[in-house]
Amino acid sequence: MINRGFRFRLYPTEEQAVRLSQFAGATRFVYNLALEQRSTFWRPGRRFNYVTQNREVTQLRAEVPWLAEVSAASLTNALRDLDQAFAAFFAHRSGYPTMRTRERNSSFRVKGEEIAAKKLNRRWAAVRIPKIGWVRYRDTRPLRGRTLNATIGRDALGWHVCFACEIEHEAQPSALPSVGIDRGVANTIALSTGELLSTPATKTLERRKKRAQRILARRQRGSARYRKQRQRLSRITSKIARVRADWRHKATTGIADRFGLAAIEDLNTKGMTAKGRGKRGLNRSILEHGWHRFETTLAYKLEERGGTLVKINPAYTSQECSACGVTDKASRESQSRYACRHCGTTIHADTNAAINILRRSSPAMLVEGAGYGPAEARTVNHALVA
Repeated sequence: MINRGFRFRLYPTEEQAVRLSQFAGATRFVYNLALEQRSTFWRPGRRFNYVTQNREVTQLRAEVPWLAEVSAASLTNALRDLDQAFAAFFAHRSGYPTMRTRERNSSFRVKGEEIAAKKLNRRWAAVRIPKIGWVRYRDTRPLRGRTLNATIGRDALGWHVCFACEIEHEAQPSALPSVGIDRGVANTIALSTGELLSTPATKTLERRKKRAQRILARRQRGSARYRKQRQRLSRITSKIARVRADWRHKATTGIADRFGLAAIEDLNTKGMTAKGRGKRGLNRSILEHGWHRFETTLAYKLEERGGTLVKINPAYTSQECSACGVTDKASRESQSRYACRHCGTTIHADTNAAINILRRSSPAMLVEGAGYGPAEARTVNHALVA
């Protein structure tokens, strides 16, 4: 059994768009009200949780007409989200919950049994949202499995619906070959096969983004022109993110279809992108290439096909020769060129690192190359490799 999300672009009528905004606003109002209650009125002997606050929301819906127009499940889901946010805070996994805002949190969630989807034609389908009715969406791929819930949200490019589905699936262990993957800045990924892949160039969109940022800086904060310019900037940023996400999904799907095991460096991307003097350019490059998202996307696609993602110790993978195994910092002549000073091997530096990563992921190769330096490995999925 696996869980997958299916996201589609909604095309509501003007009346439906107003109703969607009202539902998102009511859900945000309940979340913020519950957060304020927990933060302000908590004291020993009087605690708030999902159960107690859900009773109060039921009473509130009976007194406030515009809250009664919203699906009760959407409001209770907001309380569940807040309960989980506090659980993560007390477990030291995240910071203290903050208020939701209209710019960043315009969404609501409904139960799977409360919604339905139907196909209209080859390109279009419709989803029935409680108390709103049938809303058209662009049908880009078929839904699979049982729908657990659906999240309706708005971003800079419009309204979307995301179906969370549970799919019966049992994948047999993959017999496809293995591959090593090195992540970089000049090339987003390099495979041990010699392939070099990079995210598409977005220079035109980046220039438009910088210009929009400069214009926004000249606008008076809180004015109508400021709000409109901020929306323009958000649309450009969303387009850039979608271009990169499209490439990431295509690249990871290609790797998962061709290989049964992928070895990748065990990198702490959160620590690597932490603020530091002289690191702004490097941090921006790492975030733009999306190292962590590439890793998580590749992991679930491999698992769905019976494959495995292995994370290995990255120490000296870029300095070690993939042919003779000698580690020499001076052999890395430039960002792209590796010329071993001991055996004379010349190879692309990223490809050389990817081959070393692949070698360290295999128990048999670990025995064969035991003297090649650190070679610890651990798995992301369920199979123990080394």
